[in-house]
Amino acid sequence: MAARTMGSVLIVTEAEDLHGDALAATLRKHHGHTPIRLDMRDFPRENGTFRLGADGSYRSLSHILGLDDVTSVWWRRPHPCAVPAGLTEEDDTYRRAECDSFLQGLLWSVPAMWVNDPGADRTAGRKLVQLETAYRAGFAVPETVVTNDPEEARAFIESRPGPVVYKRIGTGRGAFTETRLFTAADFDRLSTIRNSPTVFQDYIHAESDLRIVWVDGIEWVVRIDSQAGVGRVDSRLDTSVAFTADRLPASVSKSLTTLMGALGLAFGVLDLRVGLDGEFYFLEVNPQGQFAYLEIKTGLPIFQSLANLLVLGDGTVIP
Repeated sequence: MAARTMGSVLIVTEAEDLHGDALAATLRKHHGHTPIRLDMRDFPRENGTFRLGADGSYRSLSHILGLDDVTSVWWRRPHPCAVPAGLTEEDDTYRRAECDSFLQGLLWSVPAMWVNDPGADRTAGRKLVQLETAYRAGFAVPETVVTNDPEEARAFIESRPGPVVYKRIGTGRGAFTETRLFTAADFDRLSTIRNSPTVFQDYIHAESDLRIVWVDGIEWVVRIDSQAGVGRVDSRLDTSVAFTADRLPASVSKSLTTLMGALGLAFGVLDLRVGLDGEFYFLEVNPQGQFAYLEIKTGLPIFQSLANLLVLGDGTVIP
């Protein structure tokens, strides 16, 4: 990607986001640049204006300077606007929709490089889209059923030759829910999926797990010795095991490039599982997943790579 003219970097995230703090510090250290921070929950408490005239467009938010100077955006953790409660729920819903539409439109109209494009980010966050796209990209994907039909789930679980795991369908914010092995006792609770569609998937007996941070073609790969601790089913449950910088085989790297291109993502955090059969199984991609702990564990310059992408248009890090 060609070098870009330096403007302002905008980080759209919650005020208490540690990843936003770390990127801001990295931008100051390596590029002498202090980014603009925006928590969308500040609107409509703060004023906002969009104006279009013969001399072009103008955008402003009363608590932010330089919005029209933004040349790159990290669409990290956007929130709905925080609209004060009114007299009726119907009125609240209307005003919240109007505020969200305004603020999103104000930001999305900025002619900047987006990491990620908000439309692609939202679509790619849908797990069914990920699984279908990963399969078409050449990844091995565990056999899967996603359903809110208890009988469909039961039929799938009983048909599998080995263990099955179940997990939530979303990749966004919310209470942490681990991936769990389905047990005989869980059959009594299958009716609860009626109002909460659930992913059921073949359990892959693992050699290790991989967590990969993709920065516009740069692969930061971390091998997690998940089977050495309590995170054998879900590697996120144990960060005391060994974390080691690694590389992907060429065929897996090719599938990864195809997947991220098809999803339209410049950035994402992916989970792969290396099976005892030597296969690399795709589990999921979170367009704005957590990765700071990977840098802490391995020393990989992931934040610097992301900062370079936002400032220079290239995530390469030169030692």
